Amino acid sequence: MEVELLEDGPSLDKNPSSQRKVDKDAAVMARFGKRPQLRRGFTLLPIVGLTSTLMITWEVITNTMLDGLQNGGPAGLIYGFLFVWCGASFQTLVMAEMASMIPLAGGPFNWVSVLSPPSCRNFLSYMAGWMTIISWQALCAGAAYVSGTMVQGLLVLNYPNYLYERWHGTLLFYAVILFALFVNTYLGRFLPQIESVVLLFHVLGFFGILIPLTYLSPHQSADFVFTQFLNVGGWSTQGLSFFVGLVSAMNSFPGIDAADHIAEEIKNAPTVIPLSMGISTTINGTLGFAMLIALLFAMPSDIQATLDSTTQYPYMSIYTHAVGTNAGGTAMASIVIITETFSTIGCLATASRMLWAFAREQGIPFSHYVAKVDERTKLPLYAIGVTTVINLLLALINIGSSVGFNAFIALIVISYYSSFILAASVMLHKRLTTPNSDLPWGPFKLGRAGVPVTIVAIVYSVVGAFFSVWPTTTKPDAEGMNWCILVFGAVILFSLLFWAFYGRRYYRGPVLVG
Repeated sequence: MEVELLEDGPSLDKNPSSQRKVDKDAAVMARFGKRPQLRRGFTLLPIVGLTSTLMITWEVITNTMLDGLQNGGPAGLIYGFLFVWCGASFQTLVMAEMASMIPLAGGPFNWVSVLSPPSCRNFLSYMAGWMTIISWQALCAGAAYVSGTMVQGLLVLNYPNYLYERWHGTLLFYAVILFALFVNTYLGRFLPQIESVVLLFHVLGFFGILIPLTYLSPHQSADFVFTQFLNVGGWSTQGLSFFVGLVSAMNSFPGIDAADHIAEEIKNAPTVIPLSMGISTTINGTLGFAMLIALLFAMPSDIQATLDSTTQYPYMSIYTHAVGTNAGGTAMASIVIITETFSTIGCLATASRMLWAFAREQGIPFSHYVAKVDERTKLPLYAIGVTTVINLLLALINIGSSVGFNAFIALIVISYYSSFILAASVMLHKRLTTPNSDLPWGPFKLGRAGVPVTIVAIVYSVVGAFFSVWPTTTKPDAEGMNWCILVFGAVILFSLLFWAFYGRRYYRGPVLVG
């Protein structure tokens, strides 16, 4: 198959072997009616770096363990993490297979469009696109917000007279997101190399914290860590409390499909994307589980005092207790803050590519502008700019109400899981109703294991989505209520209205054309 390449695009690569991979990628895109527009600069190591440092599982489980401690306790966190890691691994296998088949920027909405029955293809693809956009915008905002508020936590730890103000967190949010914007634009062509370096810091930072925790802290007993369950939320059974607390672990594994959202910037994408998904899930799951065990062994005996930490982040109290000084705890917490800040770079890159890809199919307002690619840099600068503006505006919510802002970033799990459920269900239907020879298989496929693996992944995702919208206590006040289901419903309602008045006439997702 002959494919016409853009003159200034990926065809400029002078390495013959690399050029053959680019030509092959262009041929794969042509099967779905697309042609190259972005520069293919990512290979396996940089894309593993982007996905791993975007997920940052060991860092996230560190700073989100509060919910898991309240509902589940130390033992609940341990077994909940293993449960979620297992479920996320099944999700990874299903997404890797679809990404290998359809390696187009944007991910789920492309998979749904190609694999759905023609009668409902456009609508289902459109809904998958909106849910994925919500997830990635929330993930980007969440990364910047956590980075900023953790800096406030360090101020509380070191300066007892510091007055915690929400607008301080918003200004720090702005600093983080503008830093990510600078890297994604002015340094955009070096993003693959930057992500490789960040991956190294992600791994070294893990050991920089694990070693002091292991060797300097007084240790709890194994009985405390592996058998002590808590039900601070007051749920009717410990089992129900355990499932409510799973959100801590679930927040540690979003972004597995990050590689597919920038698929059109990856060389040999059908092979590299599945590999990067598997490697990233394995690396992050392993580091996250090891860090969680170390944290729980280093935790003070008074769990309630840890939960009530004035820093808003219990891990800071654990670090300080472990090394015995505020200075040591601050140094260790700074590593987490730096990796979280670097994570925002990858979040912005991935969220903007998702927005750009969906705009290419006219799935959002003002698609014509958002879908533009800068001819000089081969970057979707408009999409990067729009994503930045969205996040800057969202941060203003935090000034008026942290509850309202938290309701938005809490959308990460339910929207991410919902888009996966839709895509996996379509894949399962296609697998059961279509001969294998008629499916556009990529290099990675599950074979006979495909049906059971997909079913398990869907069941896990339904359970995860269901419990992700629960409050942490049985009788929450307005501030403690989990309002994300309300926000999720409002965004879905808006997308349905946009579909009714515009999308159904203009939206056309990719289809298999050759």
